[in-house]
Amino acid sequence: MTGSEDSRQNGTMENFEEMLEAYTGADKALSVGDKVSGPIIGMSGDNLFVDVGAKIDGLADRAEFLNDEGELTVAEGDTVELYVTAVKADAILLSKAISGPAGAAVLEEAFNAKLPVEGKVLATRKGGFDVEVSKRRVFCPVSQIDTRFVENAEEYVGKTFSFIIIKFEQRGRNIVVSRRALLEQEQQAARDEFLKNVNDGDLIDATITRLTNFGAFAELAEGVEGLIHVSELSWTRIAQADEAVSVGDKLRVKLLSVDTDKKGQLRISLSAKQVQENPWTRVEADLTAGEVRDGKVVRLTPFGAFVEVLPGIDGLVHISEMSYTKRIHKPEDVVAVGDTVSVKIKSIDLSSRRISLSMRDAEGDPWADVEERFPAGSEIEGTVESSSDFGLFINIAPGITGLMPKSMMAKADKAANLDAVNSGDKVEVTVSQLRTAERKITLAPKGVAASEDNSWKAHRKTQTAKAEPQNSFGSLGSLLQDALNKKK
Repeated sequence: MTGSEDSRQNGTMENFEEMLEAYTGADKALSVGDKVSGPIIGMSGDNLFVDVGAKIDGLADRAEFLNDEGELTVAEGDTVELYVTAVKADAILLSKAISGPAGAAVLEEAFNAKLPVEGKVLATRKGGFDVEVSKRRVFCPVSQIDTRFVENAEEYVGKTFSFIIIKFEQRGRNIVVSRRALLEQEQQAARDEFLKNVNDGDLIDATITRLTNFGAFAELAEGVEGLIHVSELSWTRIAQADEAVSVGDKLRVKLLSVDTDKKGQLRISLSAKQVQENPWTRVEADLTAGEVRDGKVVRLTPFGAFVEVLPGIDGLVHISEMSYTKRIHKPEDVVAVGDTVSVKIKSIDLSSRRISLSMRDAEGDPWADVEERFPAGSEIEGTVESSSDFGLFINIAPGITGLMPKSMMAKADKAANLDAVNSGDKVEVTVSQLRTAERKITLAPKGVAASEDNSWKAHRKTQTAKAEPQNSFGSLGSLLQDALNKKK
C-alpha cells in the first residue's frame, strides 16, 4: 500500500469514526422524552434548527411556533424548551408535545417515554374531564388538571393544554392523562433554578397571588411561591392581609428563609415591611411628649386601646386615660377599631418602643378651671344623676358632678319637691362650696345662701366607723379611749 493510499484510507476511517461518534454520541446523550433547552441557530423552510448541546442539531417544526394570526413568535437566537420525540442519524427531532392525529403505537411510545401530548378539554364529566388527544377521547381526573384546587371546572373546557399519559391500557382504549404531573415537573425545575441563584436576605420582585387569614402568598418566579406573614406585610398594625395588599400587586420583598416542612414541601418566608424603612427611626424627630395629635384606633384590649399616631407606630391609651367625664369599664364602650381620636403624647420610651397616650388630657381636664366657671354663690341648672341617703348627686357640666346634702335640701322653700326628683330631672342649684383639690362641689337649692357644709365629714366618719371591726366589748378604738380615760 502506498503512502498516499494509506493516507486516503486513514482519512476515510477518521471521517467514518467522526460520523459514528456523532451518531452514537447523540444517541447516548439524548433519548426520546428528554426535555432540552437551547437557542435557535437557523431557520429553513418549515424547519427550525436548535442547538441542544449534542453533535447533531435539533430539528423542530416551524408551525409549532406560529400564533393565531400565523405569525412566527420566535426569532433566531431565542432560547426554546422542547422535548425529544425521536433520535435519528442525521437529526434530533424536537416538539413542544405530540399533537395532531397519531396511532395507538405513537401514544404508547409517548406513555413509555413520558413525552407530553397535546390535548383539548372537551367537557366535564363525573370525577374529571373528557380530553381529545390525537383524535382520541381520553380521561383527565379533576385532581390532575391543575396544581391548585379546582373551584370552577368549566373554566378549563375548550382550552388546549399539554398532558402526560399516566395510564395506557387495552391497546389505547383506556388512556388517562395528567396536566398536573407536567406542571409539577416544570415547577420543580423552576424552583431548583431559582434556589440556585438566591440567598437569605436577598431582595426579590414578587407578585401577590392569593390572600389568607394569616398572610399573603407571592410568586417569585414561575411556579415558585413564598408566604408573607401578616406580621411582615407592613409596619402598620393590621389584622388581615387585604388591609395592606391585593391580588395582583407587584412589590419588592426580602427573602427571610427557605426550608422544608415535615411533608418535604418547600417553605419560603418573605417580608415586605423589612424592605421599607423602620418607622421607629423617625419617632424621635416626628413625635414630642406633650403634643396633641389625631390617631386611628387599631386594637382594643381589656386594659385600653392602641392608637396609631404615625404610620406603623402606635401607643397605648390606658383605660384610666380615656375620660375625665365618666368612669370607663371597657374600652369598647368609648371607641371602636378604625375610629379617629385625639390623643396627647404622655411619654415616649424609645428603648422599649412604647408610647403612652391620653385621650382625656387631649380633651382637657374639666376641673382645671372650675373655680372660674362655677364660683361660690353662682346659680346654675343641673341634672340629677342619682340620689342617696345623704343627698342628691347633680351634674352641672360634662365631668363635673356636685353633691346637694340633705341638710341643704331641707333649706329649700319646697323641700318636698327635691325629695321627689328622679334621675334625669333638671334642678336649679347654687354653688355652695368648692374643694377643687378633692374634686368636690357642694350644691344648695337655688336661693339658699352659700355656706360651708360639713355633712360630708360626718358621712365619712360614719362610713369609717362602719368599716371598723366590732365585738361584744366595743371597737378597738373605744377600748383604747377607755384605757386612756382611766389613767387620767
